[in-house]
Amino acid sequence: MRTCKVMLNTAADVTEFVRLVSGCAHEIGLANGRYLVNAKSIMGVLSMHLVKGSRFDLICTGDDEEKAAQVLEEFFETGE
Repeated sequence: MRTCKVMLNTAADVTEFVRLVSGCAHEIGLANGRYLVNAKSIMGVLSMHLVKGSRFDLICTGDDEEKAAQVLEEFFETGE
């Protein structure tokens, strides 16, 4: 399991994030406190009650979780 911090500020960020993780074969979750949702579910991510600047834990599990986490971290660093 690999975790990293992410920040989603707008609905457009959420849409792009869900599009990106939906293409991964790995299990990817988004956690905040005691809540954990499937990061591939736009409804799940939106249910996290995003507030500008909120930080979430991105949790990747699977055979190649390091590579998946790296790709997602790069997305958040570059915004692309």
